[in-house]
Amino acid sequence: MKLLLLEDDGLLAESLVESLKDNGYRVDLATSLRVARSVMGTEEYVLAILDLGLPDGSGLDLLSQWRKEGFDLPVLILTARDTWEDKVNGLEVGADDYLTKPFHEAELIARVKALLRRRAGHVSQVLTLNGVSLDETSQCVCIEGGPWHSLTGTEFRLLRYFMHHPDRVLSKEHLLNQLYTLEQGAAAPNLIEVYIGRLRRHLGKSMIQTRRGQGYVFVTR
Repeated sequence: MKLLLLEDDGLLAESLVESLKDNGYRVDLATSLRVARSVMGTEEYVLAILDLGLPDGSGLDLLSQWRKEGFDLPVLILTARDTWEDKVNGLEVGADDYLTKPFHEAELIARVKALLRRRAGHVSQVLTLNGVSLDETSQCVCIEGGPWHSLTGTEFRLLRYFMHHPDRVLSKEHLLNQLYTLEQGAAAPNLIEVYIGRLRRHLGKSMIQTRRGQGYVFVTR
């Protein structure tokens, strides 16, 4: 899963990126509204974390523009403004959650996970679909109540993305976009085939189906 972080404080941004990476997310960092607008036009994100006070304007203006343009991804606002009026304004513009500075990074991670679970219709840190259970904390998977198996970081991120987007055809290019950031550059498309093969050894061959010429589907029906 790939997130967009809009934050101009270099030290805070670096720390947040590392914390999010440690929790299995890939993060593109934007330090201005201009950069954020640019990457939103070319990349697909599952969630955005927005600071309000940017060098070239307010994150609320950007959020308002996104909502008008139909971008419905969950948005978590970060800000030093802690009055109830500021929180109300942010929520009314279209934010899904609001976190005031200073904050503990563990709380931010928990809020990110909660927003993504809510979007996918899950209520627990263990995602369960079609007999497959994925523990987001331990990054382990089990099938039909069997033993738990550890996943590599990439296997975990790929399976989590599939389980958040079940019964949807996902192309190799789309999946690579979620696994790698802009800074990392493009990976070879056949890398997805390798990780699909590894997941199938855990899940069975029928759980992730190939749509020839289109991509892959995590099936639940």
